[in-house]
Amino acid sequence: MWTGRRCLTAVTAPLALVLAAAVVGCAPAPAVPELRIMVPNPPGGGYDTTARTVAAALEETGLAGETGVFNVPGSAGTTGLHRLLYEEGNEQLLLQMGMGLVARTHINDETPVTAATPLARLVEEPMVILVPPDSPYRTFDDLAEDWRDPGVRLTLGGGSSPGGPDHLPLMLLAEEIGVDPGKVDYAWHDGGGETLAALLQHDVDAAAAGAGEYRQAIAAGQLRVLAVSGPERTGGIDAPTLRELGFDLVFMNWRGLLAPPGISERERDALIAVLDDLHATPEWRSALNEAHWTDAYLTGDDFGAFLAAEDRDVGDVLGRLGLADR
Repeated sequence: MWTGRRCLTAVTAPLALVLAAAVVGCAPAPAVPELRIMVPNPPGGGYDTTARTVAAALEETGLAGETGVFNVPGSAGTTGLHRLLYEEGNEQLLLQMGMGLVARTHINDETPVTAATPLARLVEEPMVILVPPDSPYRTFDDLAEDWRDPGVRLTLGGGSSPGGPDHLPLMLLAEEIGVDPGKVDYAWHDGGGETLAALLQHDVDAAAAGAGEYRQAIAAGQLRVLAVSGPERTGGIDAPTLRELGFDLVFMNWRGLLAPPGISERERDALIAVLDDLHATPEWRSALNEAHWTDAYLTGDDFGAFLAAEDRDVGDVLGRLGLADR
């Protein structure tokens, strides 16, 4: 039985280990002995990367015991949401989610993310417009010129379904450059791994993705970034912002964690306390910098209020674009 302390005793350990434990003291057990983080799409995408970063940091800092990550893809994320809601009262299960899941519930599902227990918004990041290294598009202006030309067939891709964080900035950008979003040829790939393959195989001409999602491929020269969607340039990426290019568009994606409905207030507060402690660690700060993520930490009721507002705002944008009923 878990007692909250990990101490060696004379009953269970040799004398030498008992004496060593007396010298160094008893290490406190993690506040949460076991956690499982569910990712509602395949491995390799932004949700997956974030969940595995959280899990590694929790274990590295000793704030949680064994922290497993598992993938439940299906219906662009809503299968995972339904799994979370089904496991009502399970305080050891978390769902890695973000704006894309909020959007998807407006398109093919009637179950809002607000039915779950909000824990924390963790990070936000700009999107990047990507091309393969041998693309004829050397700048975003080159891409925009062909995008506007009705005689050029341009296929754009992303790792999120229509309405998600890879799709939405492309639709909003189409509006900015004078293209009807309804005429954009968008190829949906289920996760970042499929999108990367589509780019490298030239199945798509360009794609949108989170700035940190392909940081290794970008650094290795496997992909080139034409533009970033944030309010300012992104460290480690040599590309202008859309505003620098003359487009009045800033788009930031975000990711957070939900717990199932039906957990107690005490259990919710305990989970948030662990995330508070994680947020304050140098390990988490280092992870943010490495992934090009912006700290967007918001917890509990404040995150719940943000989630409700985001649900309304995303629904309005999708309705305007003709992707969902308002």
